Amino acid sequence: MLKEIFEQPKIIGQTLSGRITPDLKEIKLGGLDLVFPKLLHAQRIIILGCGSSWHAALIGKYLIEQYAGICVEVDYASEFRYRKPLLNESDIVIAISQSGETADTLAAVRMAGDFGVTTVGICNVVGSGIGRETDAGVYTHAGHEIGVASTKAFTAQITVLTLLAVKLAIEKNQITKDISQLLIKELLLIPQKIQSILERALNIKEVAAKYKNSSSALFLGRGVFFPVALEGALKLKEISYIHAEGYAAGEMKHGPIALIDENLPVIAIASRHSQYPKIVSNIQEVMARKGKIIAVITEGDSTLKDSVDNVFEIPDSHELIAPILAIIPLQLFSYYMALNRGCNVDQPRNLAKSVTVE
Repeated sequence: MLKEIFEQPKIIGQTLSGRITPDLKEIKLGGLDLVFPKLLHAQRIIILGCGSSWHAALIGKYLIEQYAGICVEVDYASEFRYRKPLLNESDIVIAISQSGETADTLAAVRMAGDFGVTTVGICNVVGSGIGRETDAGVYTHAGHEIGVASTKAFTAQITVLTLLAVKLAIEKNQITKDISQLLIKELLLIPQKIQSILERALNIKEVAAKYKNSSSALFLGRGVFFPVALEGALKLKEISYIHAEGYAAGEMKHGPIALIDENLPVIAIASRHSQYPKIVSNIQEVMARKGKIIAVITEGDSTLKDSVDNVFEIPDSHELIAPILAIIPLQLFSYYMALNRGCNVDQPRNLAKSVTVE
C-alpha cells in the first residue's frame, strides 16, 4: 500500500499522458470519440460505482455540474441494479470500477444497455468486463494495484473525471479560453504537488502515533471535499479497523455533534477554497466541545495551523484539483494508523480486492 501511495505522482502523469495537447488548448479522450456528441447533449449523466469508485463518482458530479453545467446523478451500482430506474435514451451512464469486473457494476451496465442508454466505462484493467461491455470508455492507466484499499487507482479515477469535466466545459463553451488553459495547467501540476505532500510523510506518521488507540473517528468536508471525507473514513476503517464516519460538515449539528468529546479525533478537510469560512466555523464548534482536530489545510494557513491540534498541509491549488491533493495525507494517515495497530494493511480481514460476486 505504501509503495502504491508513493507511486501516485508517476501514475497521475501516466493518466494525463497524451491526453492534453502541447498548446494546452484541448483535452483528448480518444476512447470517448464515438459517444462524445451524446455526452455533449446529454440532459443527465448517471455515474455508478461501488466503494472508492462511488466516492470518485461523487467528486465527478461536483466537477461536471460546476464546470460543464450538465445534471449528474450518482448511485451505488448495487442499489441501481435492483431498482426500476427512470432512464431514457438521452441519458448517459458512466460506470467506474478499478478492476472492471465488479459484479454489481457490470450488472448495472447491462441493465442500462437494455434500456437503450449509452454506457461509458472508466476502469483500470484493459480487456475487463466493463471495458468490453460499455459503448465507450477511458482507461486510467494506474498499473496493477495489489493493495486491497484503493489508493493510486482512486486518484487516477478522479483525474479521468476531471479531464472529462474540463473537456465538456470547453466543448460546451462553459468556460473562456483563458480559464480552460488555467485549468489544464493545474492538471499538469498534480504530480509535483502530490510529491510535495509525500515528502511530509514523517509528520503524518507522527500524528498517527498520537491517535492509534482511538476507537472512532469523524471526517468532515464541504462541497467537493465531502466525498474526500467519505474516502478518508473508508480508508481508515478498511485497514485499521477503527470505526470511522465521513460526514458533510454542514450536517454536523444533525447528529454527529453528539459524539464529540475529548477522545474523538475529527479530521476536517479545510483547504482554502469556496466554503472555507464554513468549515472553519465547524472546526470551532468541535473545539468548543473539546474534540481533537486534525485539519487538512492549505500551505501558509497560519490561522488554522496555530489553533487546531494537528495539521496536514497541501499545496495551494485551484479547487479543480484540490480533492486529489486532499486525499493523499488521509491515505498516509490511515496507513500509519493501521501499522501502529499491527494490522495487515495490504490484506485487511474480510475484504477482497475485487468484488466479483454478490
